[in-house]
Amino acid sequence: MDQVGLEQALWALGRGTGVTALVFMTISIVTGILTRSGRTLVALPRFGITELHRTTALLGAGLVGIHVLSLLADPYAQLRLVDLVVPFTGTYRPFWLGLGTLALDLLLVIIVTSLLRHRLGLRTFRIVHWTTYGLWPIALAHSLGNGTDSGKPWFLALAGTCAVVVLSALAWRLRRDFVEYDEVRSHNQLTGRLR
Repeated sequence: MDQVGLEQALWALGRGTGVTALVFMTISIVTGILTRSGRTLVALPRFGITELHRTTALLGAGLVGIHVLSLLADPYAQLRLVDLVVPFTGTYRPFWLGLGTLALDLLLVIIVTSLLRHRLGLRTFRIVHWTTYGLWPIALAHSLGNGTDSGKPWFLALAGTCAVVVLSALAWRLRRDFVEYDEVRSHNQLTGRLR
């Protein structure tokens, strides 16, 4: 493969993994909300939703890693190591790239706290985990502002669908009648009923 072919392959890999990561992160957020409710999804029981949440989060994080590394290796993208850590320092579309860097930084914090969950305690883990509600729209804005395909109808339809799905799940989560699974389980244990 010649140099031009390699650069095109790296660019395509960076674009593809970025778009796919957005889809996986969308599924992860929605299944995370479903996990908190304790409800099933179609025929998938609660433990299946929990596993789907973890798997899509891990795959999404892995895709973000490939996205970043492939664009770092691509000379056309002109990314520097500092651009991956410090937001808004890039040369190409610094604001939109900075949002991607900010999303990456938040993702790394979430990954570290997830790995240290048992040492940090459930309360700290949950507080940090709530930052995913900020991470996702920042990543979406990054993809809309910095993505090569951001103006194409197929990508706008995909991004719009992701936004509608996440906003619908979030609206459901914020409803007054939303009941956390832990609260139902505690109530049933206190009253002697098991589900």
